[in-house]
Amino acid sequence: MSRLQQRWHRTGLQTRVTVLVAAAVAVALLAGALLLVSALRAGLTGVVDERARQRAAEVEQLVVEGRLPALVPAPDPSVLVQVLDPQGRVLAATAGTSRVVPLLTAAEVEQALVDDGVVPVDGDRVGYGDALRVHARRTSTGAVVLAGVPVQAVDDPLRLVRTALLVGLPLLLLAAAGGVWLTVGRTLRPVEQLRVGAEEVTAADPSRRLPVPAAEDEVRRLADTLNGMLDRLEAGGTRQRAFVADAAHELRSPLAAVRTTLEVALVHPDPEGVEPTLRTALEETVRLGRLVDDLLLLARLDAAAPRPLARVDVGQLVADVVPGLAPHAQLALQPAVVLGDRDGLVRVVRNLVENASRHAVAHVRVTVADGEQVALQVDDDGPGIPASERERVFDRFYRVDTPRSRAAGGAGLGLAIVHELVTSMGGTVVAEDSPAGGSRFSVRFPAA
Repeated sequence: MSRLQQRWHRTGLQTRVTVLVAAAVAVALLAGALLLVSALRAGLTGVVDERARQRAAEVEQLVVEGRLPALVPAPDPSVLVQVLDPQGRVLAATAGTSRVVPLLTAAEVEQALVDDGVVPVDGDRVGYGDALRVHARRTSTGAVVLAGVPVQAVDDPLRLVRTALLVGLPLLLLAAAGGVWLTVGRTLRPVEQLRVGAEEVTAADPSRRLPVPAAEDEVRRLADTLNGMLDRLEAGGTRQRAFVADAAHELRSPLAAVRTTLEVALVHPDPEGVEPTLRTALEETVRLGRLVDDLLLLARLDAAAPRPLARVDVGQLVADVVPGLAPHAQLALQPAVVLGDRDGLVRVVRNLVENASRHAVAHVRVTVADGEQVALQVDDDGPGIPASERERVFDRFYRVDTPRSRAAGGAGLGLAIVHELVTSMGGTVVAEDSPAGGSRFSVRFPAA
């Protein structure tokens, strides 16, 4: 890239737009001026030539009627007239026109007669200061009528027009450039305000928003879009901070339990040996490992990592997984194939069945039905979920149970993982009332 190009790209947008528009306007004005002058010249020349033809026709009538005087009358003094005999001598002329030198030579007369046109003539050659445009007509008597009009009748108006254009076009170009400069500056002012507003949005104050211009235009839509993005980023940051705080709380509990167990064992050794202490520490370590696995799975789901999809028979999968989790669960299964991630579906079934078993009084029922959508339903006869809590149960670390202890259930991630996995495979999951009197989790997938 040349230095000139680098300097151009460093120039402000307002200046670049103004220069480009001014250049385009200058080219358009120049082309329009040239076209105007050409059209005006052609029009004026046509008028002058018509005057010459008309005057020549009038004089020809006088010659034919034998009423031509030696001094040809001149209603329009600017039109010069000569009448030549067949030998090319001047028979009659208007006042101020040479009676010795014809306006056209013999060759020029023949050219004008053949083309029925107008011949330009140097005025100095015929004793007339300005150039002429001369028309020739041959009469029935053999005489030739020459009518010439000074080119000044064309040049003077053109000179005035050119002068007006030389003065007016730069002023018009300057006015256009100034208008573009002001318009672009006014248009870019909201963009500059957006830039300044964006600099003021910081992590320390994520609630700040970009200024929205009053005009209903593209800049306003851009501001609304950016503010919507900031809303989503702030909401995501809030969820992330809450997630980190909850994760830290949940991780602290098993770590604190292991530490307490080990400290007590050191200060007050168990007379039965170290086995009870090790067993307690192992349980807390297993709980901690499961929690870490859940957090890693949620992190991968948040990253939207691609997962391999295959055709999976949900009915067969439930038949393989559920007996090992809840041997007494009632199963009502149909072959139902979906396009999904088998490991993810196993995790969905396991979490739902474990949740139902944790809250059931006596019965857990798992149903798989095929159709336009594959339906997976897990019912229990437990206390159920209040209607106001049915959407929140899928939030991370949220539990309907008030106490946050091992007795209340898991860490509050099982249903959140179910929701994320089902959504990633194009399905839906909702919490409902169960006909058995407890709760029902209903999952639906598009049939493969």
